[in-house]
This record gives sequence, C-alpha cells and structure tokens, in this order.
Amino acid sequence: MSTALDTTADRPAATGDALVEVRGLKVHFPIKRGVIFDKTVGYVYAVDGVDLQINSGETYGLVGESGCGKSTLGRALLQLEQPTEGTVVFDGTDLSTLKGEALRRKRKDMQMVFQDPLSSLDPRQTVEALLLEGMQAHGLTKDKAAAGARLRELLTAVGLPVAALKKYPHEFSGGQRQRIGIARALSVDPKLIVADEPVSALDVSVQAQVINLLESLQEQFGLTYLVVAHDLAVVRHISDRIGVMYLGALVEEADADDLYAEPLHPYTRALMSAVPVPDPVVEDKRERIILAGDLPSPANPPSGCRFHTRCPWRQPTRCDDERPELRVIDIPGATATHRVACHFAEQIRSGELQPHEVEATATDPNAVESDEHGPSAPASAVEI
Repeated sequence: MSTALDTTADRPAATGDALVEVRGLKVHFPIKRGVIFDKTVGYVYAVDGVDLQINSGETYGLVGESGCGKSTLGRALLQLEQPTEGTVVFDGTDLSTLKGEALRRKRKDMQMVFQDPLSSLDPRQTVEALLLEGMQAHGLTKDKAAAGARLRELLTAVGLPVAALKKYPHEFSGGQRQRIGIARALSVDPKLIVADEPVSALDVSVQAQVINLLESLQEQFGLTYLVVAHDLAVVRHISDRIGVMYLGALVEEADADDLYAEPLHPYTRALMSAVPVPDPVVEDKRERIILAGDLPSPANPPSGCRFHTRCPWRQPTRCDDERPELRVIDIPGATATHRVACHFAEQIRSGELQPHEVEATATDPNAVESDEHGPSAPASAVEI
C-alpha cells in the first residue's frame, strides 16, 4: 500500500441521515477526599454540554488540545463512560434506555479503535483468538467454515497475510498491530467506529498507510467514523466535518474545507496558526496567535465563555458572565453547517474588534468547583 496520502476526491459522500445524535451530553467525574469516609468535594467537568450529529457514511473529526474531553466524549458515545446528563441516540435508539444484555447486543454496531495498538491487544492470545472473541460474543461463529472465511477476509481487507492468524501481537510492528485492532473492530460488522488517536503512536509513513486504510474500508464496508485526534493535518485529510473542543464543550463545528479555509472562533484560529505551512513566503506573512496562560483546570472552569481567560478578543462583562451557544452566525459566505460558540464572531471576522494583549494568569491545578449545585449544574453553567 502506498505511503502517500491519497486525495479526498474519492471519499464517499455522507447520506445525510443521522446515525448518532448527541444532545446536552455531560460527563462529570467526582473528586473525592477523605481518610476513612470519602466525601465528594467537587467534579471534573470532562464533557459539559455537547450537542452534535454524525451522519451515516461520514467521518466526523474531533480535535482539541490534551485534556479538553474529546476522548471522554468518544467513550461516552459508546456508553463506556456513563453520561451524567444528556442523551445519545444511536440509529434511532436512546442508548440510556438500554441496560445489560440489550446494551451488549447493541454494541455490535458500535466499535472502537484504541490509541495504543499494543496495550489494547491481549498478549496471550493469537490474532485468530483476538478476532474470534468478539464474533463469538455476538454469535457469529456458529458456522466454522464461514467464520474462517470471515477471518481471511478481514486480514486481506487490512493488508495482512493469512499467516498472521497464528502469531501473537508482540511479533508485529506498531502499524501492523493497529491493523489488527482495526480488523477486530470490523469483525462484528459495525456501523460506527470511534477511532481514538488511531495514528498518534505510529511513524509518519505508517500513519499515512493507516489513514488510507481507514478510508478504503469506509468505502468498502459503508462505515461511519468518529476520529478523535490532535493532529490537525490528519483530521483535515480524513474528515468530512470537524468539531473543535475546548474544556469540555464544542467551540466550533464546520465542514472540513470551510473550517480550514476560514476558522471563526478565536481558539480555532489559534490552533490553525500553529500548523506550519510548507511555503516560506506564506509562512512568514500569515497570522500568528500565541495563547497566553495555561489551560484552566476542568475541575474549576472559568465562568461565562470557557476561553475568555486566554482570548485576545475578550470583551468585559458578557464574555466573563454569559456562556455562548453554538450557533450559525450571520457572515457572508458562511454555510448553515458552520457553527461557532462566540458572542462576537461577526465583529471579529469583520475587523470591528481588534486583538489585544492578554495578561497571563496562574491557575491552581488543585482547585475544584464547589459541589453546591451537584454534578449536573457546575457554577459556570448555572445560567444556561
């Protein structure tokens, strides 16, 4: 398989039918202290009010810096993390209504590719046993001949020889192990695959191979992807739509081409300005945004707009006190799919508001939000 990234021209178009609908999703982890009796003294607001939709056949990219909650959001979609509040509707079924055996059966349609291909594979099992385990759990191995044919089909699909079935994970390279992880996810014929940093642990040339593999498998099997990543180049190449997360919430969402052509949220603009451009002339002239201060603690997020403590366009009062909604903004050329959570996106885009110096403020990593309002209503979101 070629190590060069293919163009996106051959990517299958999304059908437009919603496969996943997320409304008001929150995942809060309690912070406990105590010697004899644990007492909840606060919460980590890992995901704090996310609305998004993933259409059948599309790839939705989720980006943001480490600690913003993107991996937790992906796990909550699969009910691997129990949501504190909100709903996840998958293929017309509210997953919060499913428990026990009903949820286990539904997980056949939702699979995950993990970040570390070695630690996610049992070192004591052969590749054959790893692939058969999920198939057996969902009753797909009753016909041994058909199961054997399915295993050979899976290995061929991910670019591995049939002889790999008798080998163990440690006998493969990192890229080959990730292919095994992808084959395991495909073994039960899912509709949705959540890929959590699927190439971050791989060499650059191997990353290209795995990305191209994911795209070809999507076309072959009609898959829908949620790709969680921090590499903006990877996300741009593979995604149809992209959501940008900051401190547990989406701050911008748009089609991939629209987002990279014209990012509208100050945080997205800062992220894009950090991506190097191979043209030295363009690189020297383009806008650079260097964020001041540290990322606030998700246990004690700022009031109002979560980004206001680092935003060069921050305005007094409203940015500090009122949390912005993710909305379609009134800007010439902006599409109905481009949503931004910023009070002053229009004024920033028109140049009416100019950036100013941001004073860096120290953050206390041990600070926690008061649990006065309970896990579903942090002080920073009481007004919502």
